[in-house]
Amino acid sequence: MILSRTLKATAIAAVLASPAFAPAFANDGFGGLTASGLEFRDSPVQMLSEDLYLSLDKIKVSYVFLHGGDEDLEGEMIFPLPPVNLASLNESDFALTDEDLAKENIVGFTATVDGKPVKVKVDRVAVIEPDYDENRPASASYDTPGKDITAELAKYAIPLSYDYTKVVAQLNKLPKAAKDELTAAGIAGFDDESGYPMWSLIERYHWTQVFPHGKELKVSHEYKAAPPGGIFIWRDPKGEEGESAAKIAKDYCVDAGTQAALKKALRTDESNTGYWIGTAYYLDYVLKTARTWNGPIKDFKLTIDKGKADSVISLCIDGIKKTGPTTFVVEKKDFTPSEDISILIVPKTPKE
Repeated sequence: MILSRTLKATAIAAVLASPAFAPAFANDGFGGLTASGLEFRDSPVQMLSEDLYLSLDKIKVSYVFLHGGDEDLEGEMIFPLPPVNLASLNESDFALTDEDLAKENIVGFTATVDGKPVKVKVDRVAVIEPDYDENRPASASYDTPGKDITAELAKYAIPLSYDYTKVVAQLNKLPKAAKDELTAAGIAGFDDESGYPMWSLIERYHWTQVFPHGKELKVSHEYKAAPPGGIFIWRDPKGEEGESAAKIAKDYCVDAGTQAALKKALRTDESNTGYWIGTAYYLDYVLKTARTWNGPIKDFKLTIDKGKADSVISLCIDGIKKTGPTTFVVEKKDFTPSEDISILIVPKTPKE
């Protein structure tokens, strides 16, 4: 078994991935998104069950809710994405294509209520994120994404677009007074040749939902997964140059069995300098959004699909069982999430 059964506090991926965007080391990595579920702030509604499916291609979640109040409850169901930094998007590859980013619904988010599709609204806002901190948890990208500067951009007709060229073109058209104002506010920078954005964009999908009192309501949603990843180098965590491997081993509970599997899946360096190389994906999911509901999740089921049978997977969670060549399942009763999920997936590297 390649998975640790010990529940530990998990940090977000070391080496190549930050909570919302993987910093580029030359062309070593590509950015992506931390995944999450639905929110309904300060809700009296109980989550009877959550059936969560995670893979490198798709995220699917089905919930059963129960509102035990005396009257129907109406409120906003919200599904936010974490911020995507425009400057980093221009400097590095990203898990979503340019065609995806040009769409209003960049991850193809869809939702159903009691089996019927619902019309989902999409909002886009711009924020200035806090300074990068490798120890910042994934949930912080949702809880405190940054300062909202949407109104400031609208003031100068700067589009809320992921098209870096289009955004820069508008910045360059601005009069000097506007450029000085944006520079002073830390929203954009300007040099002798061109302007450059310093903000990030957030997508929020939402719809108004009525929870009938005393009745169960089934809500499901799915969307395209877009985890970060990149070149993955494994060394002996206890060796002189094994600091990064030791952090990954800690963050993803990489035990001795998993280390052996990694060495088998990765390619050995020709000079035999004691490291193995390939690619890795960092699939993170914020479970703490479940705590916006009333009480624990009565029945929780997590299914993880690593994609290919010869891929290596590791994460920190207890009670995990292998159910197929690529699938693993965790089931819990009266579950109150205390940690988010961070999953390391390393595909087998083809032999040259």
